[in-house]
Amino acid sequence: QVQVVESGGGLVQSGGSLRLSCAASGAPFTGTAMGWYRQAPGKQRELVARVTSDYNIAYADAVKGRFTISRDNGQNTVYLQMNNLKPEDTAVYICFALVAVPAAFYQGQGTQVTVSS
Repeated sequence: QVQVVESGGGLVQSGGSLRLSCAASGAPFTGTAMGWYRQAPGKQRELVARVTSDYNIAYADAVKGRFTISRDNGQNTVYLQMNNLKPEDTAVYICFALVAVPAAFYQGQGTQVTVSS
């Protein structure tokens, strides 16, 4: 059974920084992509960033240059360093693990990030 657990998040002023952490236990490293998406009230779910097991990384345009995703070598642990946060970054951030074999999608419960202006 794969479990995805996030930590981090909280309240920060505009321009501040936060770091989110996520671990996916029980999933194979090879072929598992991990990342974050966010859900804000009244808005569509948005993929924020993801990293594959061969360290291919992608970001949403809205966070490029401000957010950095990283992954521990050979581990299913990822981090999202968020700098220069803006009020529009306010959302629930949900970590996911996308396993290739057998194909499955797992996600955590989410952590709230609130950026005040």
